[in-house]
Amino acid sequence: MAIVSVRILTASVAATALMTGAALADRDDWPSDLTVGTASQGGTYFVYGNGLANFIGEELGLSASGEVTGGPVQNVTAVQMGEHDLGLVTMGPALEAIEGNSELAPGVEHTDVQALFPMYQTPFQVITLSASGYESVTDLDGQSVCVGPAGGTPGTYWPRFFETLGLDVSVSNAGASDCAGQLQDGLVDAFAFAAGVPIAAFSQLSAEADVLMFGFTDEERETILENHPAVGAHTIEAGTYTDHDYDQHTVAMWNAAVVHRDMPESLAYEITKLVMENNDRMMEIHSAAVETLPENWEFNQVVPWHPGAVRWFEENGFDIPEDMRG
Repeated sequence: MAIVSVRILTASVAATALMTGAALADRDDWPSDLTVGTASQGGTYFVYGNGLANFIGEELGLSASGEVTGGPVQNVTAVQMGEHDLGLVTMGPALEAIEGNSELAPGVEHTDVQALFPMYQTPFQVITLSASGYESVTDLDGQSVCVGPAGGTPGTYWPRFFETLGLDVSVSNAGASDCAGQLQDGLVDAFAFAAGVPIAAFSQLSAEADVLMFGFTDEERETILENHPAVGAHTIEAGTYTDHDYDQHTVAMWNAAVVHRDMPESLAYEITKLVMENNDRMMEIHSAAVETLPENWEFNQVVPWHPGAVRWFEENGFDIPEDMRG
């Protein structure tokens, strides 16, 4: 019996050694560090991206860090050019970049960008000081509005929305925290943004001043949906922000994490696995991660999925169409 036990133990040790060797071999082509393109401070991308970088670093043993950027437009180009390993993007800027219509790199078709996992929806939202009397997007006609960093989703799409609605709005760009400060100091009339909710800068403003938040009226939203196919109808539910006990009807755009097609398949697989199998941990990073779920892969109809991500999704019963495989 003792001999049999020793043989079983020896076989087990040998198998473990083989598995460890295989795991080490799989990491041979991994980078020693990894950068995640986020956005400006005060926005959801900044919180989510830095938390994601820390999570990757803790669990996969990489030196991972978040990088402050202008947002999705910059992030998708930084991934395409190999400047960042992973970027957070919304579907609108991603589609424009893939088609070669990026404002940052016009004419460059971003065909090396591939998706890892779905993130959450980015609703478009406005915050004003209650004393201003502004209660709708149309009320902002002739006013000054800070729309976040140039190149970010709100900085790109809010000016287009204003134009679609026929509004003459003086638009300025700054980081989310700076926009909030400008509104509080009376330097702008409104702060129009887009990020996973609750938006940190909006929550802080709500705690420090008497403010009003709103999306679009039914008529405004219908016009936006008719003219901007990258967004869909969305409702920010009552109670998302303290003392805001009403639903805000608006539009939203889905987000995904993207990487360069040259990322090693084993690394792409492990990052996808880490995020998709640990939603509780992602929720600790930001509550917007409530939508960071495997079944939401279907809302990405824009960016092809990286082979490493495809492998994880297929192992877990999700069928990625051939035309969406990178």
